[in-house]
Amino acid sequence: MARQEIDIRTEEGVAKAVLAPPSSPAASKAGVILYMDAFGPREALYRMAERLAGHGYAVLVPDLFYRSGAYGPFDAATAFAREETGNQIRKMMAETTQEMTARDSEAFIEALSANGATGPVGVVGYCMGGARALNAAAAYPDRIMAAASFHGGNLAGDAAESPHRKAASIKARVYVGSAGVDRSFPPEQSSRLDEALRTAGVDYIMENYVGMEHGWCVPDHGVYDEKGAERHWKRLTTFFAETLV
Repeated sequence: MARQEIDIRTEEGVAKAVLAPPSSPAASKAGVILYMDAFGPREALYRMAERLAGHGYAVLVPDLFYRSGAYGPFDAATAFAREETGNQIRKMMAETTQEMTARDSEAFIEALSANGATGPVGVVGYCMGGARALNAAAAYPDRIMAAASFHGGNLAGDAAESPHRKAASIKARVYVGSAGVDRSFPPEQSSRLDEALRTAGVDYIMENYVGMEHGWCVPDHGVYDEKGAERHWKRLTTFFAETLV
């Protein structure tokens, strides 16, 4: 089946989303939510969702910025370099809080269930989506069994909604893949997140992708690295295969 566009009713409106169905009717009932990066839902993320769906999962890519109305599409390689689009993206990021996405995630999980993914749920986020994936795992510990973040920013920052503060609520397995040098997730945050997860008794892996830059996994980013991206795919699909059973 081809991917399909769906509308998801949340407490605050309607979020558009794309659903990539599993590779075969006999596939697992597990579902995955892919939390977008700052550039919003677009073809690059839909192709990533379809690749994950090829491993037997229903994969949902929701628009986290739906409260902002129409926007984009943005060119991930140049959007922040242009003042107008850079300011627009920063504004939407600031106005779409972690708490909002956590609330919305209940509706995202229900949308997966309504489309046949009634089994365990995995989440994966890129860039700003990394923190949202971990916070969703903390908010819905009975449904989300696996949570992965790649080049996620501010995973252990000073903000009250920083994921490391929610570690005690996480029951999922966690995988964190960080860029070798990333101003949004510096070494002191990595150490803080590591301590929080270990203290909370979370089953987790943290891995540093040396030489990779923030955004290396997503194919339309200017810093996309094919070798590093394939390493990420190997880690992610193994992680989900071991956990979403």
